[in-house]
Amino acid sequence: MAESHGTTAHTAADGGHKAPFPPFQKDTFASQLVSLLIAFVALYLIVSRLALPRVGGVIDARQNAIEGDLAEAQRLKDESEAALKAYESELAAARSRAHAISSETREKLNAAAESERKTLEEQLTGRLGDAEKTIAATREGAMRNVRGIAADAAAAIVQRLTGVAPEATAVESAVDASLKG
Repeated sequence: MAESHGTTAHTAADGGHKAPFPPFQKDTFASQLVSLLIAFVALYLIVSRLALPRVGGVIDARQNAIEGDLAEAQRLKDESEAALKAYESELAAARSRAHAISSETREKLNAAAESERKTLEEQLTGRLGDAEKTIAATREGAMRNVRGIAADAAAAIVQRLTGVAPEATAVESAVDASLKG
């Protein structure tokens, strides 16, 4: 211990100069260079043989995964575009079928309506003809009755005014002349 005090005292007695920093000492410089070279070579070998291949493998795996994902995304995009085109073509075909069906149905309904209208017109024409015949018969019957009533009324009026009953043929000819004119 006394020596260690002496060494410490000696450096302090030298005026406070300490020993130079070890890497800068001339007598240890060559050995430090060799040990530094060995450490760098060992570090290089460890990094180049162990760390870099693992990092490179991870980078390659990640790159392959990205390329695979991009290829899968492109494939899915192509499939979705194909499905969209198929959907649009099916939709267009369905629209054209619906249009054709609606046109066909419209034509059928128009033809049925036209046929029904013609049948109804024929029925109405037949009924109208029957009604006209009935009206004509009723008119003719009424005219015969009017003629008879007019002849009876004229005979009654002449008998009341003159007190003498007129001849039936004379009354009928006067009524006929009056009805025609």
